[in-house]
Amino acid sequence: MGQALYDDSLPHRLTPVPAFVEGIGNEDVELVPAHGLGRDSVEFDFPGVSVGTAEYVEGPTGATVVSVPAGARTSVDARGGAIGIVGRYEDVNNAICLAGGSVYGLAAAAGVEEVLLEQHSNRVGWADLQTVAGAIIYDFGARDNAISPDAALGRAALLAARSDRIPVGRVGAGIAASAGKVDWARAEFTGQGAAFRRIGDIRILVLTVVNPVGVIVDRDSTIIRGNYDTRTGTRRHPLLDYEAALQDGVPPTAVGGNTTLTVLVTNVRLDDKELKHFGRQVHSSMHRGIQPFHTNHDGDTLFALTTDEVELPLAGSSRLGANSVNSVALATIASEVAWDAIITSAQ
Repeated sequence: MGQALYDDSLPHRLTPVPAFVEGIGNEDVELVPAHGLGRDSVEFDFPGVSVGTAEYVEGPTGATVVSVPAGARTSVDARGGAIGIVGRYEDVNNAICLAGGSVYGLAAAAGVEEVLLEQHSNRVGWADLQTVAGAIIYDFGARDNAISPDAALGRAALLAARSDRIPVGRVGAGIAASAGKVDWARAEFTGQGAAFRRIGDIRILVLTVVNPVGVIVDRDSTIIRGNYDTRTGTRRHPLLDYEAALQDGVPPTAVGGNTTLTVLVTNVRLDDKELKHFGRQVHSSMHRGIQPFHTNHDGDTLFALTTDEVELPLAGSSRLGANSVNSVALATIASEVAWDAIITSAQ
């Protein structure tokens, strides 16, 4: 599958302070997609779903593709003030493409579309169309060039898709992701995270690329990535910075160019309303692991997908529908899976 391209074993991983000067772009170097192993991997067992990653190490920047060839109904929950989405199909998608490169990285989704067209013998009847939704993170702040995911990288990520494990850490779309950007000098690298849970026939898979202005928090409230102070060797909650700034009459600071992207997949049959609220509940829950979350400096987007294969038992009649309690239960469990995925991005 590849090699570990970056050392994720350091106790902290400060990003460089960006200069934002004229740098090299895709046309200046011969780019060859690489397939990193990341720091670790998460095993999953979800028939009909596979995940692939690819990177340009010269960036570094990358793309991650969640592939569902048979298609999966989708709901999109997009929040924050800096959203970047292409192909926002809220019906059925055959793949979701996440990428770095900010607005330029949206081109990676076109490469995924190209592969799907070829795999379907170039059939273009209405019923044959393959749909791909994509979203991007801003990862230029952690590097000094303009290299961006393109169609070739999107193709490479899809063709590398596996149905057994997902690499986590600095890999795929998360290879140059970072967190805790109250100030560039205190930002730390994060990465791509994933988690999977199976309960009987029910399957829940979460993949997330964590690139927030906020810090990453684990279940005992410890900040495990972001806002690292080299003078004290400690991390602190942005709340403390903002309280101190406001108390001293100093303008609070935050670095622009942030977004957390998440793909949430289940095999439980949900109607359109249930799917929408399933995604919304899980996305909202992620504020526990990312603080602050959904700010005007973030473009947080979650794609909730269902393959509609498992029927839950009816939970009893209700004004909200006979399946409403089941939907709450499913989303509650999935919210914990999402927190697991956030943590794996930064451990």
